Amino acid sequence: MNELISEAGRHHLRWALTDGVGPIRFQKLLARFGSAEEALGASAAQLEAIEGIGRQSADTIARAAASVQIDAELDAAAENDLYVLCSTDELYPPGLLKIPDPPIVLFVRGDLRPTDAIAVAVVGSRRCSIYGSEQARRFGELLSGAGLTVVSGLARGVDAFAHHGAVDSGGRSIAVMGTGLADIYPPENRPLADKLLEHGAWLSELPTRTVVRAANFPSRNRIIAGMTLGTLVVEAAARSGALITARLASEYNREVFAIPGRVQDAMSIGTNALIRDGGAKLATCLEDILTELGAVGKAFEPAAKKADGQGILPLPLDPIEERILAALSREPMTQEQLLSDGSTPAGQLLATLTSLELKGRVKRLPGNLYQRIAAS
Repeated sequence: MNELISEAGRHHLRWALTDGVGPIRFQKLLARFGSAEEALGASAAQLEAIEGIGRQSADTIARAAASVQIDAELDAAAENDLYVLCSTDELYPPGLLKIPDPPIVLFVRGDLRPTDAIAVAVVGSRRCSIYGSEQARRFGELLSGAGLTVVSGLARGVDAFAHHGAVDSGGRSIAVMGTGLADIYPPENRPLADKLLEHGAWLSELPTRTVVRAANFPSRNRIIAGMTLGTLVVEAAARSGALITARLASEYNREVFAIPGRVQDAMSIGTNALIRDGGAKLATCLEDILTELGAVGKAFEPAAKKADGQGILPLPLDPIEERILAALSREPMTQEQLLSDGSTPAGQLLATLTSLELKGRVKRLPGNLYQRIAAS
């Protein structure tokens, strides 16, 4: 079980609970003072010297930071089986470190892994069509089946179907919430959220008991866009939160994909416009996404190809695949065992194992076990 919070996390949490300090202002504090702990000792005069913080704000922040208490929030987190991450913690999603306003802290329930850095977001309309629900589930299954983590927002509609596609097929999925994690919103998705904990995690930057407020959801979308390699928009009307996620992903230099919809369907206006205007690449199959993910995507591509209708051609292995295959035996091994020599980063190991599986050289078993199979 993960510890409730690190020592650095305690300093970050104080700032997260300080009135007048949000993610962007917190980044300015870090740039000026070097750490959350050092910034806590700053005077009002020192704070006022930071661009964008006037005298009144500096006085307010200094008083609030000196008096803020975190024990009640930590008690609430513990009561709800949560733990708290900050940017210096190993499990903090690395993609978020590359956006201008990373969450000061993240409240987490469930199992986060380093391999979750290899993730794609699937987002879309809450009032999706039957076509939209089918495609969301389909791509949830395809992406997770290839070994990527599916990230979405647990909302009604496309989000829920994407999560279902991932977890129902045994893959990994992460839900990023726009509320505190003490309660699930919408409440009818509670069974899905519980099942998701067996295959991933819940995340929120909001204090544990934060209730539903519409203003919090656009901020939630930046986390979805920031922690993934790309965002797939399944269905979106002309004005949609999914389009906000797509715009943010583009600003963060992440890939953006969209599934085309029927021309006269209101739920396809946003997605079709993204494709028409060059804001998203058209996606109709898994390969459309993997191709755009570059070297990472290539490791996940279904590599076996038919030749002249005579079955599967034997496929060559690259040096990393050869080394991982040599480390495997005919007896099942865990990812942790394969990582133990420290020669392969976790994300690269998962990508290589998936590639070997698709080439018919490795068999994946329940419980994150892998077994070598003889070349045919």
